[in-house]
Amino acid sequence: MKPSLNVRLVAEFTGTAFLVAAVVGSGIMAERLAGGNLAVALLANTIATGAVLVALILSLASISGAHLNPAVSLCDVWQGGLPWSEAIVYMIAQSAGGIFGAMLAHAMFGLSLLTTSLHARGGGAQWLSEFVATFGLLAVIQGASRSDAKAVPWAVASYITAAYWFTASTSFANPAVTIARSLSDTFAGIRPADVPLFVSAQITGALSATLLLRRLPPPLPPVATEVAAAD
Repeated sequence: MKPSLNVRLVAEFTGTAFLVAAVVGSGIMAERLAGGNLAVALLANTIATGAVLVALILSLASISGAHLNPAVSLCDVWQGGLPWSEAIVYMIAQSAGGIFGAMLAHAMFGLSLLTTSLHARGGGAQWLSEFVATFGLLAVIQGASRSDAKAVPWAVASYITAAYWFTASTSFANPAVTIARSLSDTFAGIRPADVPLFVSAQITGALSATLLLRRLPPPLPPVATEVAAAD
């Protein structure tokens, strides 16, 4: 039986909090230990993010679907998975969880709980990167779900790990995480002024991927796939 809405909201809040705590906290740790080497710092930040995504999705998928991302919840409405009334509170829980996660990371490293980020991430290349990052994320989620739902945690984590490095923005791909990171003047931060266009690019990318995947045919059933391979 599907868990109650309150239980699912707690899962989304908690999961997004841990995701942001991992992103921000690993960024702080990486910056402190990397000795000014930004490539090493980004690599450490990337590994922590990919690892926590696998753990969180595996843990929470059976409870709330492990969206942890307003863009994912929005597209789930379009796909008929969530009613609008639930999607809206999912997004609120995710955003609140993200902010709490940033505060938690700061507390663990002895920093002020909330600090406005000064890390500039503006410009067309950054916005295009966020469109591409979120398009790819939704395409991976929906594509992997069609073929093997058990592969989704690993597919998502693998994609985000790669997207950290092939996008100029380091692949935020999540409005709740973007908002939370604007409240952290650390390695993972983003200026509040850059948030609206990042979020717009993310939502546009997510909806575009969903539109594309809705038009693609579903995968062949296993027997048909075996026959096609034999041919």
